[in-house]
Amino acid sequence: MDIDRAGLADFLRRCREALQPEDVGLPRGQRRRTAGLRREEVAALAHMSPDYYSRLERERGPQPSESMVASIAAGLHLSLDQRDHLFRLAGHQPPPRGAEGTHVGPGMLRILDRLDDTPAEVVTELGETLRQTRLGVALLGDASLRTGPARSLGYRWFTDPEVRRRYHPDDHEHLGRLWASGLRAVVAVRGPRSRAAALAEDLLARSEEFREVWARHEVGLRPTDGKRLVHPEVGLLELQCQTLQDPQQGHTLLVYTAVPGSETHEKLQLLSVLAGRVL
Repeated sequence: MDIDRAGLADFLRRCREALQPEDVGLPRGQRRRTAGLRREEVAALAHMSPDYYSRLERERGPQPSESMVASIAAGLHLSLDQRDHLFRLAGHQPPPRGAEGTHVGPGMLRILDRLDDTPAEVVTELGETLRQTRLGVALLGDASLRTGPARSLGYRWFTDPEVRRRYHPDDHEHLGRLWASGLRAVVAVRGPRSRAAALAEDLLARSEEFREVWARHEVGLRPTDGKRLVHPEVGLLELQCQTLQDPQQGHTLLVYTAVPGSETHEKLQLLSVLAGRVL
């Protein structure tokens, strides 16, 4: 497919002008004359340079890669239909929809944008973190640094001993069974040629513990509402985890909260300071 530079530029401009700062969790500020978002604001949301994004709106520059187009679609909070249209204008086939996709729906993004003072993340059915709030990064680590199978928390649980140090030791046995049970359920739904099946095969080859847990053939295990995390800087955190699911994409929004006035609540406030933002 060839890039439609004029169509791409016009579509980007119209999508940008249709968004207001508060739609994407940005302050409006004073003396705003631009209709919608500024180009540099979209560039920041899409994790690219303002010059690169500006050239796209001016029908200039190289053809954006698929990863660049995906970042722009996420930054502009596009719907799936809008995302697919953007890919075609940029000269690429749209990525798959549903559980195999990584595009977070605009409705879920709008909720996440309003949770900047709360640890929260959007994850796939394989436990891959797609988006995090600022405090979510401080609590759980920066998911953008992970690549390949290691993007899945369940995969890291069985292959990276460092991951377990973030969880209370008394919960380790149950969490291992929980991850194996959840992965088996996804494999049953997605089939033997799915990414879930490939992840299970990889773990079977790498981890003796996973082989033992997998052999139990447990299904239907459910996580508890309470989570005990051990943060390297603030120590033990006893959190509640609320969830919101997007059935169209198979993604889940996880929101971590603490009882007001509790020791964990105070530690979250300290963590926000350490992260460079006072709540």
